[in-house]
Amino acid sequence: MSHLANIEGLLFVSGDQGISLAELSRLTGLLNSAVKEQLEKLSLKYKNDINSSLELIQYNDCYQLVTKEKLADLIKDYFENPNSRRLSNAALETLAIIAYKQPVTRLVIDDIRGVQSSGSLQKLIALDLIRENGRLDVPGRPIIYVTTTQFLNYFGLTELKELPVISENQDFDGEIGKLFLNNFNEKLQENEE
Repeated sequence: MSHLANIEGLLFVSGDQGISLAELSRLTGLLNSAVKEQLEKLSLKYKNDINSSLELIQYNDCYQLVTKEKLADLIKDYFENPNSRRLSNAALETLAIIAYKQPVTRLVIDDIRGVQSSGSLQKLIALDLIRENGRLDVPGRPIIYVTTTQFLNYFGLTELKELPVISENQDFDGEIGKLFLNNFNEKLQENEE
């Protein structure tokens, strides 16, 4: 892989957290100046490619891939469309981890799921099921996520203590979303009886 591809991959997996110049330099083994040169090439690549929906932004010392501003209305329509309000398994897994482990960072969620969760987090934020709750005071200052009042309403709960119990021997693996949904379905059935 080229240096440009490596940097692009790191930007992609860093998601909404972004990644610092220093971290890109450390991970790629390139000098800061070489990383900056690659970032400029990548930025131009996105800017000049009318078929790309991405652009590279910089805030403070972090770099982040985002969708181009021209797509704002389309993306807003996607999140406001009732058909997109159904939660995917990935979103359900992410939501379950946040519900049971909160407050929690994306890196912890990604570690539990074994895959990157930025897309699911963005959808859950757009649906107002989770929210950002500050940042950890550690290098990189990762965002902390918690559930919202809308989360409680969505699942018919009045407080987090009403979450279905997950036994200690049940791991938060790829099946946690299904387990979460099944437990809620059982709880909803009990409430109906």
